Amino acid sequence: MTTFKNKTVLITGGSRGIGKATAMAFAEQGARVAINFRANRKAAEDTLKNLKGDGHELFQYDISDKEAQKQLINAVIKDFGQLDILVNNAGISIEHDIEKVDFENWSSAFQNTFQTNLFAAANLSFLAAKHMMNYGGGRIVNVSSRGAFRGEPTKPAYGASKAALNAMSQSLAKKLAPHDIYVGVVAPGFTETDMAKKTLTPEERENLLRESPFKRMAQPEEVAHAILFLASDKAAYASGSIIDINGASYLRS
Repeated sequence: MTTFKNKTVLITGGSRGIGKATAMAFAEQGARVAINFRANRKAAEDTLKNLKGDGHELFQYDISDKEAQKQLINAVIKDFGQLDILVNNAGISIEHDIEKVDFENWSSAFQNTFQTNLFAAANLSFLAAKHMMNYGGGRIVNVSSRGAFRGEPTKPAYGASKAALNAMSQSLAKKLAPHDIYVGVVAPGFTETDMAKKTLTPEERENLLRESPFKRMAQPEEVAHAILFLASDKAAYASGSIIDINGASYLRS
């Protein structure tokens, strides 16, 4: 794996799950890691404590808010002096089965999901790219989902937001290439985070295991590995790519 020594990485939703695994992987490779979290300070502090090396920091901003988005990027640049890599990992998923919810719940699910999964990622990418343009380039990696391709029947806002995230990422990959800013996407399937282990019912778990021929779910570290690849210098010509990390549970061509 390429070293990330002297690189500053901002990871949203970096305190747990895929974000935590990504933070730890970047730290292992010498990066200075900025972890943004929204509410769970204990989880964020536990992650920070376990990062290898020095110079890592926690930031607490609700990235669904436009002012908070600007404050976060400004705070990271102020504290670190630069921002080389942005990982838009934070996301939400709201159940809103059309057969069960009323119009208000349906519309608010779309509004809230897009606010975090798409608009926040778009705005943070804009702010980071503006900085990177003046400092020799950089990397943006967005965390999507297989749901962008296969559909999410009871969470259509989630699938739609991730499909839009893919399209936005590829548009930015084209536009930002002349500025030496490279944009990539990872699209995981269901990932076995600590939270998933606690909340999945035995029936839900069994259904998920049946989806992949490997009979298991992705581990957060496997998704993190793909994120680090796309953030590396060696992946420059892969800009615009969407890497599926779903254990052959959903195949596309």
